[in-house]
Amino acid sequence: MDSRASAFWVRFKANRWAYTFTILATLTVGILIGTIVSYGVKGKEGQKASDATPLTIPAPQQLSTAFSQISKQLEPSVVNINTESTIKNPHRRRSIRPDPDQDQGNGDEDSPFQDFFDKFFGGPGGQGGPDAGNIRQRSLGSGVIVDSKGYIVTNRHVVEKADRIRVKLQDEDPVSPGHDAKLIGMDQETDLAVIKIDMDRPLPAAKLGNSDGMEVGDWVLAIGSPFGLQETVTAGIVSAKGRSIVPNRQFQSFIQTDAAINPGNSGGPLVNMAGEVVGINTAILTETSSYAGVGFAMPSNTVAQVYNQLIGPDHRVARGSIGIQFQPQNPAIAHIYGSGVTVSDVVSGSPADQAGLKVGDTITSIEGKDLKNGDDLVADIASRKPGSKVKLAFVRNGKKQDATVTIADRAKLFAARLGDEEENQNEEAPKASKFGVTVRNITPDLADRLGIAAGRGVVVQDVKQGSFAEDLGLNRGDVVLEVNKQPVNTPDDFTKIESSLKSGQDVVFLVRPRGARVQDGTIFLAGTLP
Repeated sequence: MDSRASAFWVRFKANRWAYTFTILATLTVGILIGTIVSYGVKGKEGQKASDATPLTIPAPQQLSTAFSQISKQLEPSVVNINTESTIKNPHRRRSIRPDPDQDQGNGDEDSPFQDFFDKFFGGPGGQGGPDAGNIRQRSLGSGVIVDSKGYIVTNRHVVEKADRIRVKLQDEDPVSPGHDAKLIGMDQETDLAVIKIDMDRPLPAAKLGNSDGMEVGDWVLAIGSPFGLQETVTAGIVSAKGRSIVPNRQFQSFIQTDAAINPGNSGGPLVNMAGEVVGINTAILTETSSYAGVGFAMPSNTVAQVYNQLIGPDHRVARGSIGIQFQPQNPAIAHIYGSGVTVSDVVSGSPADQAGLKVGDTITSIEGKDLKNGDDLVADIASRKPGSKVKLAFVRNGKKQDATVTIADRAKLFAARLGDEEENQNEEAPKASKFGVTVRNITPDLADRLGIAAGRGVVVQDVKQGSFAEDLGLNRGDVVLEVNKQPVNTPDDFTKIESSLKSGQDVVFLVRPRGARVQDGTIFLAGTLP
């Protein structure tokens, strides 16, 4: 071993811990660098080896556009309707009663019809307690333009009793106040109405379709302004046809749909997949005042018939009637009386009465056309003009007979039904009294139903807003029996008593309230004549 090697080992032994640390540190750094470089290389190789495909957004034309195309086509023809009206508190009657413990009520609260109205139309329109004053009510609805001149179809319940009707078009600024509309005509039987706005340009009119062609399961869209939200479109199917929801309304046969219809949709169109209006959305079946899966639309074929009469010179719908009543046919009735429409009542003095028809007769055909049910009879007779004649075949006691009947105006024939039927607008209207009320005779049939002696009392036909009678709480359909202890049996009696009274005198009406039962009795309505 030479001297240099010996010197190295001497130094190594003296500093062996320092040399060992240096070598270990050098190895550690080298391993770390190699690991990082290796990881980076592998990472790059992993990215290059990925088989993932980047996401892309399809072009709009690749999506289904059937509903959107129909919506774009129809939305310009659908309008928002805003109405304002003054509602008198319906519970406010200033009445004098014999004894609070004997009070039977006035028949206004908790009536079965109100329960029905709440269920199908979302509750009463007014607010406030029994002591509240007048209510300024605002409501929203929808409508559809059917004539470029500005004629719009909507629901009667959207615009009736409105002091002001305003229409907002879809292409206008949302904050725009809209356009004042005038009422052209209304039809109570179908809950349809026609209004008009005057514009300096043609408006986009919707195309009417044939509702008879709709089948259960067909797709439909409902367009309108639910809750005031304009340009709202919902989709569904026709879930039933020919649905009747209102008792004793023979002309309300609806298309049922599960397309969402909510408050504010009333008057808007139900549209088929051809972009045609096949119905006017009218009502919902609900316990919560909101959509519950079932909605109803008046068929377009009915809409067209009503519209064409409302835009006519009389602005009313004239329907034929022969003055009979009947019940739905069932096997037992058919077995006893025969197949057809069996008469359960004949209105005294009506065309049927004059032609000799009687209770128990079964009508089998009209002008040789067999009748399947009562709906066929009503549809045929109602479509005929008052004054025209029709030949009926019927069976009485097993024997076939014929009768020729002259068609009457249904509104005139049933004008005195507690004020529930449409007012006769062609008859000479009675003059409004200083009380602010018009009255009519009570028919024997109505007197019998009310439990009133024949020839006693008059029925209130109309009450003028803000009048003395309205302030007292007198309502349309009430029966006035006496005024200041004097019997009122005819409109002339009412007029004579009224004309004898002067400003400052006390006036007391003895009244049978509308809808009151016989056992409910009568009430006094009293005040001082202004």
